[in-house]
Amino acid sequence: MRAKPVIPTRLARQDVEDEVTYYLVDEGSEQAALGFIAEIEQAYQRLSKHPNIGSPRYAYELGIPDLRSWQLDRYPHLIFYIEREAHVQVWRVLNGKRDIPAWLESNDDETH
Repeated sequence: MRAKPVIPTRLARQDVEDEVTYYLVDEGSEQAALGFIAEIEQAYQRLSKHPNIGSPRYAYELGIPDLRSWQLDRYPHLIFYIEREAHVQVWRVLNGKRDIPAWLESNDDETH
């Protein structure tokens, strides 16, 4: 199987930026911020090669066909994405401690 490009939506990019800012400013840890970025990049590479590995749990809960999620290893974040014909579209990157259904249902024209 050929790898597909991973394309985050505007909201997904903002989610990552917000978390990096949190680790840098609120936690005061450049190491944590860099580790988070490295883990996101590693997850995107994995999803690019194997987009079907994520859990479909939230697809059923939210009624969003083909939605999958992937849990980061060292950070409490989930990547929410849909495999498209030519790419993997990342919808959101959310902290697993949040109210996931409410965050996913927020409007973003790029996701529909």
